[in-house]
Amino acid sequence: MLDILKIKHFLRKMFTPVTIMFVPHSKTKPLNFKVPFIGIFTIAVLCCLGVVYISIIAVNTYEYYKMKNKLNYYSQQFTELNSTITSLKQADNAFRQLFSLGNRDRILEHADILDSGSIDIDMENLKKQINKTIESVDEINKYLRSERDIYLSTPKGLPVNGKISSPFGIREHPNTGIKDFHSGIDISTNPGTPVKATADGIITFAGWNGGSGNLVAIEHGHGFSTFYAHNRSITVRVGQKVKRGEVISYAGSTGNSTGPHVHYEIWKNGKAINPYEFLKGRS
Repeated sequence: MLDILKIKHFLRKMFTPVTIMFVPHSKTKPLNFKVPFIGIFTIAVLCCLGVVYISIIAVNTYEYYKMKNKLNYYSQQFTELNSTITSLKQADNAFRQLFSLGNRDRILEHADILDSGSIDIDMENLKKQINKTIESVDEINKYLRSERDIYLSTPKGLPVNGKISSPFGIREHPNTGIKDFHSGIDISTNPGTPVKATADGIITFAGWNGGSGNLVAIEHGHGFSTFYAHNRSITVRVGQKVKRGEVISYAGSTGNSTGPHVHYEIWKNGKAINPYEFLKGRS
């Protein structure tokens, strides 16, 4: 009974009219009208619901664009990472092919084939790891290129097919019979046999040089230079770049010579060194 009375009292208050008055600052007559209290309550509730609805839409819109921006960011990251992973796979394959050759000389010969939330943190960490890997790959690549450059600049083997007839060092001169220092080796061969560069380099001299006859000199870099004397003819010119194995002249017996041969010298940092050390190349 008491509850029914409370409900009736509440409903009576809700439907009690409330006067709303608009008083202009001019002399215009004030406007007023009566509205049940429940009407004002309903309007207030609807306004609150409207504000909440608009807020939800605004938040959802913000979250949508935030998510969209993240998705674009992730898409870009995945694209970059995919490209990075592809590059790493290519580098891995290249290194596998190189190291499968099994021999240091062969490896260096072919080294030119190298020519936001927790997910954000994880992706950034992953990218950092990949970047570190890329740096390692770059370091290995640079190392191989540097080593290959040194390898190609280092004399290897004999410049001509033939037999070593006079060694490096103190020997008896074939013309005078006097012992003197021989700054290279003599390689006996048939006239006209092709003489080949023993390392990559640039021709610094190509022509007649007194007792050396027709002489070819090559600067290889890394302190190395080589000399090929007593040639019958020369096929290169000063300033020309040559590769290991490229023909630079033809053997002969020009200058102070007792027969067809090639006098071959290797210099390192301005000092003559024994070519025997380079007949098979560095291992």
